[in-house]
Amino acid sequence: MMGALGALWGFSGVVGLLVCAICRLAPRAQEALNAPLTTGQWVFLIGFSAFMLVAEGYRGFQKKFSPRTAARVKYLHDHPRGLHVLLAPFFCMGYFHAKRKTRITAICLTLGIVLLVVLVRYLPTPWRGLVDFGVVLGLSYGILSFAASTAQAFLGKNFRHSPEVP
Repeated sequence: MMGALGALWGFSGVVGLLVCAICRLAPRAQEALNAPLTTGQWVFLIGFSAFMLVAEGYRGFQKKFSPRTAARVKYLHDHPRGLHVLLAPFFCMGYFHAKRKTRITAICLTLGIVLLVVLVRYLPTPWRGLVDFGVVLGLSYGILSFAASTAQAFLGKNFRHSPEVP
């Protein structure tokens, strides 16, 4: 029972963090789309959106984050421990009880995201909203990718991704 609760908390916690980010960014993205945009701004929006779908969605989430995090959700289900279950979203994202490289990657990625969030806040309107739109697309792709990877981890026989635990 504890394993199932931990896996559910880990999965929903990670998805919740991503949904929270989308909810914070979407209004500004919508505001930018409602504004009259120049041709250059439309070109930027389309190009940056495509870039974010590939770089953040496909390469970041589908190829790396989602399979590893889904493997950690499954690992938590199969090997529940009190602290891991209590802090399941952070466990699943690799902040602790993970190989050194995974922990460093999780921390550096978080610091990089925080830095980018701070820098993007200084962009003028509508540019900030255009950037936010691309990020929302990438995060949305990421949620779908994580859900698919988690389903595959629990239901698929060919899921061979490592949870990268010590």
